[in-house]
Amino acid sequence: MKYQITKEQAETYRENGYIVIEDFLDADELEHWRVITEDAVHQRLVERNGRTNQDNPEDYYSQVFVQCVRLADTHQGMADLMMDARLGEAAATLAGVDGVRIWHDQALFKQPYGNPTAWHLDNPYWSFYSRDALSIWVALDRATLANGCLWYLPGTHKVARYDNSGIGENIASLFKVYPEWMSMRAVPAPCAAGSAVFHNGLIAHGAGANMTPKPRRAMTCAYMPDGSTFNGQQNVLRDDYFGSLKLNDVIDDPVQVPLLWKRRTR
Repeated sequence: MKYQITKEQAETYRENGYIVIEDFLDADELEHWRVITEDAVHQRLVERNGRTNQDNPEDYYSQVFVQCVRLADTHQGMADLMMDARLGEAAATLAGVDGVRIWHDQALFKQPYGNPTAWHLDNPYWSFYSRDALSIWVALDRATLANGCLWYLPGTHKVARYDNSGIGENIASLFKVYPEWMSMRAVPAPCAAGSAVFHNGLIAHGAGANMTPKPRRAMTCAYMPDGSTFNGQQNVLRDDYFGSLKLNDVIDDPVQVPLLWKRRTR
């Protein structure tokens, strides 16, 4: 795993709000991630033992991608993948923070001829606000312009508010919230299988339709800077934990948001 971040990579990430790291996984690691992710998604869809967007498979959002959230809660192989401290070190180094916790993992499989993913921001959905939150998006298949690779509006993470739009049929709804971004030129992020794309939780991003007869599979994980506080939103919190939190409480439950990596201090 190519987890050690250079100074140049960190600077590029902080300037643009995202970075593509090619060959993040070697061939054996990539195959292992594919096997584990496919098995975890299959189990979720068959057993319905957690959150997925496939309850009404004919809905527009269900046709954007197959989404399975917090697979590590129900699949030990996925838990082992997600708890790799090297992922946390890479994320924390890019963000420039001293520690990160896992917010949630999610598989995102864009089906053959699947719908485009509307422009949106990630962090406003979550139960904490942070300009340093980020996600990793690992390409299990080659991501291309044809099958729905990610697209970004570079630099928008620097000026974004915590206002957002949903992922719906109007892929440009976000520009009603941020009309000043409408004139910006979007940049695609195609990448080979085994690559990792890290992006800030406040960067505007989306994905095109999958115009091919094969799925475009990705495994992702969102990271919360250690010490982040509750903003009042539910998102993926357990009901009992959500009920115990007060506004501005530190979110630090070791099961809900396990500490993945923390910088050593002398």
